[in-house]
Amino acid sequence: MAANDAVVDSTYAPLGVQEHDGSKLVVMGQGYVGLPLAVRAVDVGFDVVGFDVDKNKISGLVAGLSHVDDVDDSAITAMLETGRYLPSESAAHLIDFDIAVITVPTPLRDGSPDVSYIVEAVDLLGAFLKPGALVVLESTTYPGTTEEIVCRGLEAASGLRAGHDFGVGYSPERIDPGNAHWDFTSTPKVVAGIDEASTRAVAAFYGRLVDTVVPAAGTKEAEFAKLLENTFRHVNIALMNELAVSAGGIGVDIWNVIDVAKTKPFGFMPFYPGPGVGGHCLPIDPSYLSWQTERLLGRKIRFIELANDVNHEMPSHVVERLQAGLNRQVKPVNGSRILVLGVAYKKNIQDTRESPAIPLVEQLLELGAEVVVHDPVVASFEFDDQVSRVELSSEELAAADAVVLVTDHDSFDYQMIAAEADYVLDTRRRFADGDYGANIESI
Repeated sequence: MAANDAVVDSTYAPLGVQEHDGSKLVVMGQGYVGLPLAVRAVDVGFDVVGFDVDKNKISGLVAGLSHVDDVDDSAITAMLETGRYLPSESAAHLIDFDIAVITVPTPLRDGSPDVSYIVEAVDLLGAFLKPGALVVLESTTYPGTTEEIVCRGLEAASGLRAGHDFGVGYSPERIDPGNAHWDFTSTPKVVAGIDEASTRAVAAFYGRLVDTVVPAAGTKEAEFAKLLENTFRHVNIALMNELAVSAGGIGVDIWNVIDVAKTKPFGFMPFYPGPGVGGHCLPIDPSYLSWQTERLLGRKIRFIELANDVNHEMPSHVVERLQAGLNRQVKPVNGSRILVLGVAYKKNIQDTRESPAIPLVEQLLELGAEVVVHDPVVASFEFDDQVSRVELSSEELAAADAVVLVTDHDSFDYQMIAAEADYVLDTRRRFADGDYGANIESI
């Protein structure tokens, strides 16, 4: 659907979706979701307030510095130079907005969704809500959040009626950090509203930002779709992790099995094992769906719970494989120098949220290993006070009793690693395509 063709004909008159510059957009949250959205919105002509409660983040943006992998400093500078981007921590700058998009975090706390950041954003926006405005939630959450929290919160704070005085919608974020092919503009955008008019307004807004918009039947369906996307990946990665453990135990190379299976042109989609899952999406998002199902139906989704268990145990499996590799060299983990390569949750990005490197390093330290870490992308790591950060060199590789590749950044010199290290445990199969020798093992 080309959203630019949408005609808004509602009981209220949505503002900010016309084909002209100057509409005021507020993006609540300037993280890895909100900042790319702000960049694109400024590019197409919106006046954008990038709101965030993190003072350091805002001061960096004011200085032209990006904290997001996929947004260069030059993009921030270009936005500022237009005079149409205002990074701010002041609620006073929310006044008179036409459109607001909520892109705040939604973490899990003790197994339950924490939507407090959404509630805070809604309360702030509600104080400045005007007739004809549009509010869209992008944060990943459980089905029903848009209606239960956003609509009711805005109505309570403003005295206006959702669907009558202002529009409300949901459009799940689909940001994939480090993906050079599918960016913000080219990735299709799912859109939904609380009523037909809101859906058209949301589609018209995103139609100015992305190549393709895909209307969902309603906000619950759009919320569910986001969780389905991540649950699909989570469960299938867990399946490959479970099979990798079993295959290794019976002397089968699971990577070769996958390579052969994926030649089937139908009925199969390749997923790959690894040291665990990280980031916000896979370790957290599916649990939102399971939590809501248990809350409303009295039962959890068993596939999600099982996938959580399998993927959670993969760092322990890596440690066990590392112990076995060192045992073959008649070396205990206790006292061994282990070089961990990469601590981000995926390659070529600086994000360590829920990274499998965190429990892996923690377990190695508990076993008495001397852990050293090399990651040229990540500036700070949770265990920086307990491990040494080193450069990747022939000397460091030779000094290590074992090297474990956790995150396969493209910048690593893999030929040097294979040539200089005595023993390498490759959790990403990065060494499979070369003749690297018998000192390399894959999980």
